Formats: sequence, structure tokens, C-alpha cells
Amino acid sequence: MNAIDRKLELFPRRRYSLLPTPVHEIPVFLEMFGLHVYCKRDDLTGFGFGGNKSRKLDFLIAEALDQGCDTLLAVGANQSNFCRMVAAYGSASGMQVHLLLGGREPPTPTGNLLIDHMLDARRHHMDSSDWHAWEEEARSLEQRLIKSGRKVYRMPIGGSTPVGALGCVQAMSEIIDDEVRLGLQFDYIVLASGSGGTQAGLLTGKSIAGWPGKIIGMSVAKDSSAQSLDISKLATDTAKLLETTAVTDTIVVDDSYIGDGYGCRTPACEEAVGFFARRCGIFLDHVYTGKAAAGLIDYLRTGRFDAGSRVLFLHTGGNVELFE
Repeated sequence: MNAIDRKLELFPRRRYSLLPTPVHEIPVFLEMFGLHVYCKRDDLTGFGFGGNKSRKLDFLIAEALDQGCDTLLAVGANQSNFCRMVAAYGSASGMQVHLLLGGREPPTPTGNLLIDHMLDARRHHMDSSDWHAWEEEARSLEQRLIKSGRKVYRMPIGGSTPVGALGCVQAMSEIIDDEVRLGLQFDYIVLASGSGGTQAGLLTGKSIAGWPGKIIGMSVAKDSSAQSLDISKLATDTAKLLETTAVTDTIVVDDSYIGDGYGCRTPACEEAVGFFARRCGIFLDHVYTGKAAAGLIDYLRTGRFDAGSRVLFLHTGGNVELFE
């Protein structure tokens, strides 16, 4: 048991996801760019169509049940991977699920939204793209549910709270174990950075373990300054929960690959999704992992990784949109 696991063992978990997730090298990148690039397959967590949101929910649902809650309330866009997984976790845990979904209700549900319907989650659509407006409406919905007699566990966008981020601290522990198993050390971790929970959790784990590499978050929604501030606060709060300190002066966020905004496709993202499918046999989405992969490929092409370094691409999942 490493230092991170010892910190986490005091926190209850609802173990639905299949962890640890596998890591494998992607040979085409060595052929093309002369660097070893690996992929950690958090798209294969195995519950509710997978994705690394299950890491957060293993801890969040345990806390909800421990508090005696009978209702889950989650916030996200119509095609939210997090909301889809909350619907699955809630169904499996015998809890009522309400989803505050940003975006006009479509005439025919597809992708993640179709799964939300299948899981009998109560959907509340809001015709807005403003994340702050979604959160305000979720707070209002929470009060209405409480008045109706429900005991509600409300989660923000992406489940990015200190308790949720514990799941991503656990991911850093796994990555360190992966290094031992593979007999190597990663110099960089590249991931999509959305609500900030994954990067904050990894950063907290890095601080606990003294991991020397660099974590690069490819922002998919906010500019680098705002995203870095959010990550710093969440990492600090998560570290306090673990009675430790997060080193927040090493936060790296690149907002070069967002395009016109959250959920808006870009040519580089389209190229990356196609490349990973055809040359790597790995399927990405256009909101999160496709944009992170666009950044990864651009860094490789322009020589922004040190010569001889090993890069780990964290595939956070979210492929259901491919089946719309």
C-alpha cells in the first residue's frame, strides 16, 4: 500500500467500477514522433458505459448513502457523461435520480440522454449553455425536492467536490502502481480538463507521493487562468480533507484547443478522433478526450515534450455520443 492509499483507506467507497484500469503503449506514436506514448483506459471502468466519472461516484454515492439520502441530483449538459453515470449509480443503489440538463430537450433522445431515459432518471431541461445558470437552477430544484419530502444529495457539474476528487487521487495512486508494474516512469500525464476534478485529484496525489512528472490539463471549457484557479482551490480543499497539503504552483492548463467553446467541435479535434480510431483502435469523444488528444498530437508534432520522455494519455471516457 503506497502513501496515497493509506490516506484514502479511511473514506468509504461504493465499489461499482472496475479498477484499476489497464495501461498500454500506443506504438504508432513511437513510429511517427520517436516518443513512447501510453494510454490509461479509464473509458473501461465497466459500469454505466464507463468513464472516469465512476471514480468520483464511488466516493460520492457512498457519502450520499451514509448521509441517508434517497435522491441524487446532478447537473450537466444534455449529453453529460457524468449525468449518465449518476443515473446508473442511482438506479443500482435504489435511489431516485434527478438530472438538471443544460440544453433544449430534443424531440428524440440519443446517446447519453437515451440512457438517462432507459434508467428512468427524472430529466429537467434548461435551454441555456451557461454553467452558472445550470447550478442556480439545480439549487432551486433541490429546494423543491426537499419540500416534497426527499432527502437530496446534490452534486455540481462533473461531481467536482473534494469528496469526488478523492477518486482521482486514487487514479494517481494507480498510475504510480502502473509505473512499478511496467518498470518505467512517466514524465507527463495529458488529460482533458473540464470541471477540474480529475486534474485536482491527480495534483493532490502527486503532492502526497512526491511524483516528479508534469500533469498537463487540456482545458475544454474555460480559459487557462480561470481553470487554474478552480483546480487550485479544489486541490487545496481535497488535500485538507486528506489532512495534507497540495502543491498548487505546478498547475499546467492549456486552453489552446477549446475552439469556440465547450462542446463545439474543432478541425483538430475531428482529426484526433479519426486518428485514434483508425491508427490506435481507440474511440474518443468530441467534447473531452478528442480535444485532449488534439493537444497531445500537437505537442508531439511541435516537439513540446522533452526528448526521450514517456507520456501517459489519460482516456477519461465518454464515447456514447458516437452512437447517436
